[in-house]
Amino acid sequence: MDRQLSYLAIFFTVCMFSLTLYFESVMDETWEENSYLRNKVSQLENGTNIISYKVTVTTYNPTIHQCDDTPHITADGTHFKTWKATSYRYVALSRDLLSRWGGPFNYGDYIIIEGTGDRDGVYQVRDTMNPKWTNRVDILTTNSRFRYDDIVMYKYVDELIVDNNN
Repeated sequence: MDRQLSYLAIFFTVCMFSLTLYFESVMDETWEENSYLRNKVSQLENGTNIISYKVTVTTYNPTIHQCDDTPHITADGTHFKTWKATSYRYVALSRDLLSRWGGPFNYGDYIIIEGTGDRDGVYQVRDTMNPKWTNRVDILTTNSRFRYDDIVMYKYVDELIVDNNN
């Protein structure tokens, strides 16, 4: 009986030691990533330009009625699980905001939305809205419906592009 307890104690000690080593490496990676992100935020706040727009923010759901016959594929070709749509934090932009039609945003750009309360945050541009809409951002959601007017949307850029035509 004592021998079994000894083996059991050794087994638990080895397991605990292994878990300690594993979680120590996870914590080191998390610390490094946290440090990198803090540094990136500092760089963005102190040395980068911002382009911003006042837009109307609405939602859309990945259904055939609101999209096309492939609601699980965005305009840039990204495939996603429709039942997890909200968790991806993807947006569709009206065509006037997309570079393909002369706007400043590209597919894959990260934008920040402020003024929507609990919907504020960082989203990724992955989709295009119907041509009838202008100056609009559509947040992909699983099944939510809302609309906010005069919301600030912006992204950080390395240099501002000056448009002398306006």
